[in-house]
Amino acid sequence: MQLLFQKLLLLSVFFPDFVFRMNGLVRLALPLIKKILHFPYRRIKHFMQNAAEVQERQFFYLINKAKSTEWGKKYDYASIRNIEQFTQRVPVSAYEEIAPYIMRMMKGEQNILWNSPIHWFAKSSGTTNARSKFIPVSRESLIKCHFQGGKDLIALYLENNPQTKFALGKGLGIGGTFQESIETKGVFYGDVSAVVTQQLPAWAQKLRVPSLEVAMLAKWEEKIERMAQETMHQNITSLLGVPTWMVVLLQRILEITGKKNIHEVWENLEVFFHGAVAFQPYRTLFNQIAPNLKYMEVYNASEGFFGLQDDMSRDDMLLMLDYGIFYEFVPIDEWDKPFPKTLTISEVEPDTNYAMVISTNGGLWRYRIGDTVKFTSLNPYRIKITGRTKHFINAFGEELMVENADIAIAKACEYTHATIVDFTACPIYIGDGSKGGHEWLIEFEQQPTDLNFFVEILDKTLREVNSDYDAKRYQDLALQKPVVHSLPTGTFYEWLKRKGRLGGQYKVPRLSNSREIVEDILKIVATA
Repeated sequence: MQLLFQKLLLLSVFFPDFVFRMNGLVRLALPLIKKILHFPYRRIKHFMQNAAEVQERQFFYLINKAKSTEWGKKYDYASIRNIEQFTQRVPVSAYEEIAPYIMRMMKGEQNILWNSPIHWFAKSSGTTNARSKFIPVSRESLIKCHFQGGKDLIALYLENNPQTKFALGKGLGIGGTFQESIETKGVFYGDVSAVVTQQLPAWAQKLRVPSLEVAMLAKWEEKIERMAQETMHQNITSLLGVPTWMVVLLQRILEITGKKNIHEVWENLEVFFHGAVAFQPYRTLFNQIAPNLKYMEVYNASEGFFGLQDDMSRDDMLLMLDYGIFYEFVPIDEWDKPFPKTLTISEVEPDTNYAMVISTNGGLWRYRIGDTVKFTSLNPYRIKITGRTKHFINAFGEELMVENADIAIAKACEYTHATIVDFTACPIYIGDGSKGGHEWLIEFEQQPTDLNFFVEILDKTLREVNSDYDAKRYQDLALQKPVVHSLPTGTFYEWLKRKGRLGGQYKVPRLSNSREIVEDILKIVATA
């Protein structure tokens, strides 16, 4: 019977148009396909109920695999008997500390950070640093982490939507590009989306669009145009990508076809699997473009696949605990310490901001990923991404996090019927007798009915969700009301283009303690 399931699944994969037309076959095959795709949910339920045990098992798996590597010998992994020994012996590292090891790996050296050969590297430029980071992608991290995340995404979507037919169409994803190293033949690097797409098995390639040729195009404007032309007549049932860039593609398709919304182009479109930036500020715009779309959040980064929205009625994500990743969490008052105290999964508390530290089956060891999260549930362990350890505003003790900004922007848009393309903010520092404050640059897709009212709601909501901000705003003692600039259409696109950062993996920094980004963008506006 299992063999029959597999054959029917392959039939739907290799001949999707045929299966879609054969209604009788669809009625037979679809329940069986769903049953196969549902299998991973049993494993997910196990780690949901046995989190500490599963994480401990991941820890010992990683230590054992790496004990003969150069890194493992340096810290004597062979003698490590428990997590406490590991945290006392191995330092918490930023990219700068492990970069020399990774550069050697990119030149062809092996058995440095991980014991299996590594030929692929995910290029992660972050949002502000000019220098790129290269994250090793082992075969284990590709299969047990990134690929498994894709399978579990399908399983969880089926659990939430048992009547779905999205498996009978194709998924449209926006990703980046890759290239072979000039220095070392057989070593490749690129956006994590490109690395994963390139390595997908043949049957999985049949389920996705655009073609590999178009998906790997380096020129962003050409890629968007060719993606639109190639996909607008296909049976697209799901979307995958960053909201910022998916909007660009969907708007171009609507422009070409003259349709009012994307469901008139793809009548079977069901769901958008989104990540990388908070979706709240984009929800109104997407509701206009695709009024019948379902949404499911994913937490997939260059360093690994971390979270999936397991319950689509909630707005948080299940932390995926069995992907070959061991998690540690740094409390906010320890972030900047050279030897921070870390907590394991069984020690965290709800509604508290933590910086994530990971050890992975790609060879990252106690690595500061740079993201901050808070736990919304401890049974099972669910999280929300609250920001970046370097992307916040704390010039006056207000500790404004990206999550606060996303909530406030979304509320202000709702009250003023506005939609946004993107935004960023920074401090206005005290000087010449003036009070401090925050300066916001917002590019609107649809302008607010009243910009002053928008500012009022923005400020009011920030005060409601952040008590430190509220205290500093009391009677304008430390912070004045926010200053908001409405930017011309295309400003953020132009800024990203000038920085060489057009593409699916790049995003505008939401918040910064420095005025550098805001000043840079204001110069573009002044010279336009």
